[in-house]
Amino acid sequence: MKNVIHTASAPAAIGPYSQAIQMGDFLFTSGQLGIIPETGELAQGVEAQTEYALKNLGAILAEAGMTYANVLKTTVFVADLADFAKVNSIYQQFFAGDYPARSCVQVAALPKGGLVEIECIASK
Repeated sequence: MKNVIHTASAPAAIGPYSQAIQMGDFLFTSGQLGIIPETGELAQGVEAQTEYALKNLGAILAEAGMTYANVLKTTVFVADLADFAKVNSIYQQFFAGDYPARSCVQVAALPKGGLVEIECIASK
């Protein structure tokens, strides 16, 4: 059965979508920008936005009873692929042991002028 996941600990959706959908043991998150939940504003710089995007994913995972260890796959969207190393330096701090599978792509633009957006698929 499909279950909508929502937490006030992560930014609210800025469009007609859910923060995440859980189906059975699987969780599918929407992309998370580097928004500071308390202010609703983007963090400054790609490293800070990467950190907040991952923290926001962590809040959604926690609401579903999961952690970063449950993440199977991430997709990382960056406004500038030249920031790949900076994103990686923050990203690796959130995952221990075996890293999830991942795709990283440069996009023409992200909502709110974001520099990075990250989504994931996780399983219990």
